[in-house]
Amino acid sequence: MASFLGVQLKKTYEVDLVKPMRTFIENMISSADVNEYNSSLNEFNKLRNSMMAKSVDKHESALEVLYRYYDQLVAIENKLPISENQIRILFKWKDAFDKESFFSGRRTLGVVSGMYEKVCMLFNIAALQSQIAASQNHDTDEGLKLSVKLFQQSAGIFGHLKDIVLSHTQQEPTPDLNPETLAAISALMLAQAQEAFYRKATSENMNDGMVAKLALQSSDLYADAMKLLQLPSIRELWPRDWIPATVMKQAAFHALAEYHQSIVAQKKKSYGEEIARLQHADELMKASSTRGSGTFCFRTEHNKVVRALELAVKDNDFIYHEKIPDSKSLPPIGKAPVAKPTPLPATMSSKFVDLFQKLFPLPVHDGIVAFDNRKNQIINQETGRLKEATLLLNSVLASLNLPAAIEDLSGDSIPTSLLEKAQQLKRDGGVESLNKMMQDLPELLGRNREILNESTRMLEEEAKSDSQLREQFKGKWTRTASGQLTETMKIEASKYEQILNTAIQADKIVQEKYNKHKEAILLLSKQEKEIKSSLPSANPTAALQDSNVVQELRKLMEQVETIKAEREVIEREIKDATFDISSKFLNAMAQDGLINEEAISMPELNRIFGPLREQVSDSINRQKALLNKIQTSNTEFSNAKASNQSGAQREAMLKDLAAGFDMYIELMDNLQEGTTFYNDLTRLLLKLQNKISDFCFARKTEKEELLGDLSKEIVNQPSQQPPQTPKYQQNCTTDPTITATTATTKKTPPPPRPPPPNVSLAPVPSAPQSIQPTNEVIPPGK
Repeated sequence: MASFLGVQLKKTYEVDLVKPMRTFIENMISSADVNEYNSSLNEFNKLRNSMMAKSVDKHESALEVLYRYYDQLVAIENKLPISENQIRILFKWKDAFDKESFFSGRRTLGVVSGMYEKVCMLFNIAALQSQIAASQNHDTDEGLKLSVKLFQQSAGIFGHLKDIVLSHTQQEPTPDLNPETLAAISALMLAQAQEAFYRKATSENMNDGMVAKLALQSSDLYADAMKLLQLPSIRELWPRDWIPATVMKQAAFHALAEYHQSIVAQKKKSYGEEIARLQHADELMKASSTRGSGTFCFRTEHNKVVRALELAVKDNDFIYHEKIPDSKSLPPIGKAPVAKPTPLPATMSSKFVDLFQKLFPLPVHDGIVAFDNRKNQIINQETGRLKEATLLLNSVLASLNLPAAIEDLSGDSIPTSLLEKAQQLKRDGGVESLNKMMQDLPELLGRNREILNESTRMLEEEAKSDSQLREQFKGKWTRTASGQLTETMKIEASKYEQILNTAIQADKIVQEKYNKHKEAILLLSKQEKEIKSSLPSANPTAALQDSNVVQELRKLMEQVETIKAEREVIEREIKDATFDISSKFLNAMAQDGLINEEAISMPELNRIFGPLREQVSDSINRQKALLNKIQTSNTEFSNAKASNQSGAQREAMLKDLAAGFDMYIELMDNLQEGTTFYNDLTRLLLKLQNKISDFCFARKTEKEELLGDLSKEIVNQPSQQPPQTPKYQQNCTTDPTITATTATTKKTPPPPRPPPPNVSLAPVPSAPQSIQPTNEVIPPGK
């Protein structure tokens, strides 16, 4: 019996998966430590190389390597997306049926796409399955079982590819990935699976009625495959034995169906039907032999038909004398469609373990980033409310010279609260620390500006180069235009440009505040003696020391300190709030396949921050009541000491010093935030620069490859015919004087080369009629 056909595998080329994926993780997935994935990235790269090496082995262990690599590709789709505007890896695959001929079309196709790599891997998995199935020992039950399984799996994969290939490649594929090609291969694999079922049935001596149905279904499936293989657009694509073998099997299995059904008729003692079916089977076997020519492998089966026919005719002539009906009038043979394409499983390998299982899918990562943005917005909003309220409290107290006014009743000593503020200022670095941070900001700004300008320059140069080449080569410059790929990066760069401009304005405001309070901050940075000597003296107001109003103000100042301490605790609780949002996003992704980030985030944020927001609001409301009491008591205090005119100048300076300290605290906070902001922005800008640099490098490599291909195409184009010689030149060349002159000046040409042997002129014999491809399908009853 004829052997099975296996599909050739596509060939690919080595690529570096590590560097572009590492860069993506480093630049785009802020929650991941790229160093944790070095081993996984290297293992993934080795897995692809192993896949290339194992593709030549016709063994199930080789399939396992291909399965694992394909499963890993599927697993990283939502984690490490390979595309032109994300991870740029160019996968180049060669046409599996490449014959280096005109009909091969584009022999190699390279696409920056993980989906294209998946398509090519599925093709190779199905092709290797077909080769392993075809190479089994089909005289054994185990060999037939494995062939049945693998041919059905192969048919399912090729059928799946037919439906998705155009959407996954998004450009004209190589001929082997044409939907018509894939449909034909899928049909052929299914026919071979049905044939394997037939062989298994005959080896198990199954009843002839069922065997006949299996055989006729095989014939029908080979007929389907034959029609698809011979479509004009793809018929030149196949190995030379595919079409002859398919048309041969279509007729042969029809013959075998008639043969087994004749045995059923004999057992029913329908001898005329038996002979009619055997005659039809003999005709079909002869047709199969003619079609298959040198590939015909059903001689044993044909001999059985011939012997059975001779014996049946002999018995009928001497014993039964039944009339032999026309084969067209015979009852139809049923069909047993047991071979079915196996649907593509979610996971190919039973041993698959995701190398990047710790890495969140991008939708989850994006959800976490969005959640963190919401969380940080709430943190900044609530801590901002607290700081704004505290600044208002401090400014009101400074304008009232509290608590210094009730500490300076002697008129010649430094108020305790002012001394504490001066000491704290010195501990925090004083004016020197403030000046250093003020000087560092422009340098940090300049560095960020340089990085952003360089990033923008690279994008502009790449776009300019692409535009020039597109203008030069017109329609032959087929790669995606730069503008379609860089829009996101340009928007990101524009966003950072706006951020830098806003930061510059904020830095100017900080500088203005510093200039306004610089003298007070400088004085507070000095020693206690210098501060005391700088303060104007005043007449003492000791009589007010134990007055009711002073005691009331002291109680109110204690409440002020209590509110400030409470706010420090609330601020820490707000900043330290923790959430387990990733598990909620992962659950949503597993259940629904998508994430409604807002619907998940908002309840969780309200659960944690709701009570803290209430504490902030309560603190601000208590402050309003407290300030009213302070202002009322301070008015009474001011009236009590109104007669002491000499203290006005001293009080004004104490107010300036208190305001200077408050501004020092505010400026240090602003400068620390600014330094952190610029350093964080530097990291973000460097990520953008690295992304743009990698993009430009990949585009440069792609450009050089495309230029090389276009150069080869130009070189291989046939030269144009020379222009027709003008008539006046034709007349000149026939002038005998010119001919004579030319003859005297030119060298004598060498004698002509002898003609080649006449063997090459012999006509090429045409293929025998018996192996010419045919679309004819022999139906039942003919």
